[in-house]
Amino acid sequence: MTVLPLLHTWPDRYAVLAYTTTGHVGDTAVVGHLPTPGASRLGLMETAARHQPTRLYGSSGGPGFAEACWLICVGWSGRSVPKPGSLELRCADWSLEVEDSRELGRNMYGHDRLHVGRFSLIDPQLARQAGEVMPTA
Repeated sequence: MTVLPLLHTWPDRYAVLAYTTTGHVGDTAVVGHLPTPGASRLGLMETAARHQPTRLYGSSGGPGFAEACWLICVGWSGRSVPKPGSLELRCADWSLEVEDSRELGRNMYGHDRLHVGRFSLIDPQLARQAGEVMPTA
């Protein structure tokens, strides 16, 4: 699991985002926000829509396709090129309160589907570490 800060509303509204994979050879991407003190619940598909992902991914993939691709790209990029302060958790037990799921219909960034929602880390110490990823103003 990769944990990174996400600037979701310019200029200073951050959330803590997590990305991991599951399924057969990691074909399912899982992107979620982690609860942190002072952060409100974040609608990730709505956040993705505000970034106009259809300009990059088009709209031929059906409703939510471009938003799903944008979210996968954010997570995949955060793992591929870690931002300062990101956290890589190699063996973390987690659960996800699923808010949305999308079948992509084709492979994007190594994934065929996406689950989006709110992550919970089972280990309280890892949850505290993840909360420290949040930038301070």
